[in-house]
Amino acid sequence: MADVELGLVEGYYGKPWSWAARRDVVETLAPHGYRFFLYAPKADPFLRRRWQEPHPVETASELQALSARCRELGVRFGVGLSPYEIYRDFGPQAQAALAAKLAQLDALGLDDLAILFDDMRGDLPGLAASQVDIVHWIAERTSAGRLIVCPSYYTDDSILDRVFGQRPENYLEDLGAGLDRSIEVFWTGEEVCSREFSPGHLERVGRQLRRKPLLWDNYPVNDGPMMSPFLHLRGFTGRPASIAPKIAAHAVNPALQPTLSKIPAITLAQSYRLGEAYEYVAAFQAAAREVLGEDLARAVERNLTQFQGFGLDRLTDENMSRMRPRYAGFDHPGAREIVAWLDGAYRITLAEIEAT
Repeated sequence: MADVELGLVEGYYGKPWSWAARRDVVETLAPHGYRFFLYAPKADPFLRRRWQEPHPVETASELQALSARCRELGVRFGVGLSPYEIYRDFGPQAQAALAAKLAQLDALGLDDLAILFDDMRGDLPGLAASQVDIVHWIAERTSAGRLIVCPSYYTDDSILDRVFGQRPENYLEDLGAGLDRSIEVFWTGEEVCSREFSPGHLERVGRQLRRKPLLWDNYPVNDGPMMSPFLHLRGFTGRPASIAPKIAAHAVNPALQPTLSKIPAITLAQSYRLGEAYEYVAAFQAAAREVLGEDLARAVERNLTQFQGFGLDRLTDENMSRMRPRYAGFDHPGAREIVAWLDGAYRITLAEIEAT
């Protein structure tokens, strides 16, 4: 059995989960070894573009209740804050706004605080040094027990350089050298959505960061224009238990469908538990039965290729005429998520992402 801390980072674009769904996911995954939950949906404007403003009273109340429920279950609760491009001008006005925001977040009851510099312009001189200063400033003012940083360049994938500007030379090395060793750093791997993580890759990144990376695993997330027409349900592969000594923890970024996300999440726990004895199909079958029940799990397995291989845009009229009434006949939240997906309710456009 590999010893690794598992968690969930709700870091997708698109319609956020309901509060009831969040509690349900935490309650299901806690017995499988998931020990932290990070609230950071991209669609929460009070964590991103409007971060200077406090959360509405109702949202703050729900967050406090979720924090309390996590603690009851032995799960760490945290929030991911994206102070949008604050490193461009971290002067007195920005500092005052950030101090107020940290006080508001502390009131929620935080075990973890993540400062997310992802998906922002990064081709700026002194980027790493500016971010180090900001994070250390935050560390002196937050009551959270663990501080995590998502770098502007959180993967080797060159798509970030094309979209957000060429990464500064030695950015990771400078960030790692500057940050206090107690601060964790997120990493998504060789790609934004990595197909696998190897011990050698993670060891190299660990040397650059001067600490073990905390994996932000973009599976089974399905939140972009290209991914939202798919349901990622298969068991985890490409994450061998042998990577456990190379990472600080392993956080899963779930899909837009909370109930269905529990299926692959459970298989990841099985992969670490079973090591070389892990079989991803058998793990999927067991997790699907646990989450969906016998009959619905059997139906989902029968359509797994259509859900994850073909996707919504390649389903035929015949596929739709058979599948929709089949799943509409089940009184189960997982089946309702499938029906909504078939109806196009989870599609995400590029315009929606750019507006976030």
